Amino acid sequence: MTRPYAEVIGDPIAHSKSPAIHNFWLDALGIDAEYRKTQVSTEGLGDYFAARGADPAWRGCNITIPHKESALAFVEDRGDVRSSIGAINTVFRDGDATIGTNTDAAGFYAPIADLDLDGQPVVVVGAGGAARAVLFALSRVGAGRVTLLNRSPLKGAALLAKFGLRGDALPLDAALPPAALLVNTSPLGMAGQPPLDLDLSALPDDAVVYDIVYAPLETGLLKAARARDLATVDGLEMLIGQAAAAFELFFDAAPPRERDDALRALLTA
Repeated sequence: MTRPYAEVIGDPIAHSKSPAIHNFWLDALGIDAEYRKTQVSTEGLGDYFAARGADPAWRGCNITIPHKESALAFVEDRGDVRSSIGAINTVFRDGDATIGTNTDAAGFYAPIADLDLDGQPVVVVGAGGAARAVLFALSRVGAGRVTLLNRSPLKGAALLAKFGLRGDALPLDAALPPAALLVNTSPLGMAGQPPLDLDLSALPDDAVVYDIVYAPLETGLLKAARARDLATVDGLEMLIGQAAAAFELFFDAAPPRERDDALRALLTA
């Protein structure tokens, strides 16, 4: 029998650390399976899911930029993710069916679960699939006004309305308002992408700056936040958190989270 496998798909995909995470857990648990990365174009999504759905060794995939919204068209949506978050980052096999779900929201929120965001102002940069998961989580914890910065403020305004969040949608070069939390959900600052240049002077001293970009791990945004002695959350936190939920769906085993320190050391070596 062919060795079971899961994978991450996206375009580009070379930067992905997901194989290192999942294979670390598979090795630690002694599971005879593997996790790969596969570049898939937007035009090739349909053919990809048709081929993988017919492969009994395939356990599922994680999805990264730019497919988190468009992949919904090719999988079953039993949890009605389309109506709630509107984007998926995980597809898993259930018998002959391929099911889409989203583990990004839980992965995003876990590192800041002790932060009281009830009624607090938040700034979110970006309006793509990851932003949808972040806004969904913020709506569930009662965040206050959300300022969403995006190249298209109109798209940002539509997202705020979708998640029932009060706030403003502004262009990327707009001045930041005071906020308890700033989250970059865009690819800006990622290797090969333009930098994200924000003036953080309006943020209070107890603000938290969270960048979901993890390549590089020390982004320009996080450097600027640390220069102000602001608390920061790097992209590995969300990456590992969402991966843990996906791993259980793929391999029917809980990952050894007690080894997170060793995993972070591997990923940052």
